[in-house]
This record gives sequence, C-alpha cells and structure tokens, in this order.
Amino acid sequence: MPIEPRLIVTGHDDDGAAVFVEDTRPEPVSVQALPGADFYILWGTPDGGALVGEEKAAPVVRPYFPGLGASRALFLRWAPHAAEPEPAIDPETIRSEVAEKLPGLLDPFEDDGDGMHTTDTVDYAICLEGELRLELDNGAVKTLTPGTCVVQLGTRHAWQNVSDRPALMCYVQIGATRVRRAAG
Repeated sequence: MPIEPRLIVTGHDDDGAAVFVEDTRPEPVSVQALPGADFYILWGTPDGGALVGEEKAAPVVRPYFPGLGASRALFLRWAPHAAEPEPAIDPETIRSEVAEKLPGLLDPFEDDGDGMHTTDTVDYAICLEGELRLELDNGAVKTLTPGTCVVQLGTRHAWQNVSDRPALMCYVQIGATRVRRAAG
C-alpha cells in the first residue's frame, strides 16, 4: 500500500500552549516537465532563516528552490519509467505551466533534457518507497532504496526512476552559498 503524504503543523494557542494547527493531506501537483510525477509541497521557510513562535506561521513555498537560509520540504512521487507519459511537445507550454504551478523549478535544469541540474542548496533526499537512480555528472550512479538518505551538496546530478514501480522521495532543501573552488 503506497504512502499517502500527510502534513501536521504545530503552533501555539493564545496562552502559549503547544497545539496542532494543521493536519492535512496535500494535493499533488503535476507538471508536463516531469511526466507522471506528483509533487506534494509541504512547507518552506523564508530566505534568511526560519522563525519559531510566530502567532500565525505560514509556509513559504515559492519559488520552488529556497534562497539563502530558507528551506523547503516536499514529497515527490516518481512514476515508473515504463509508465511515464510522453512529455508535451511545446516547450513554451511546459515552461508556462511550471511557472504557474512550481515557479523556479526549471531554473537550474540544463536545456538538453537529460535532467542534469545544479542547485545552491543542501538537500536531504530520503527514499521512502521504490527505487530511484541518482546520477552524477561523471557518470557515477547509485540506486536509492527505502531507508537511503542522500546528502546532496550542490553537485551536478539527475534523478530517474528506471524501475517498474513508483518511487516516493522526501526532499528537504536548505538554501546555501556556493563556494567557488580555485582551479587546480
């Protein structure tokens, strides 16, 4: 039985006691740029860092990737490779849809369509269901299975589900500063 994403948020009542302020099942968001994938956007914090104890805390989930000191948390269910529908042919339609539903998602992706991208984030990527392949720009590949956590430190990479069943990942992204390494 597949995991059904759920979000529970805590806060404080008027007297300062801890309370549950939200318990929902987020609606999946799908875009033609990643055919068959479902994004479950959970929570995010603003650039510069999170605050706790706010009276009316609200998630910051746009843009898709967090800025410096910000965070994003989401589940992403990847379709099995064989079940991925054919992507839309019109690139402008794809860009427009993503800009509306998941603004900023396509910004770090390269134009050749192989899924390679680089972000200025520290990402904790946790496999919850299925298998997902992580490929680095040097061709090195690891297959993630349930219980695997990848700490992605701003490297050029691509994700792909090459199996015959869906894969569910939890991603927590934290905006970071990229350090430029001196050439060799």
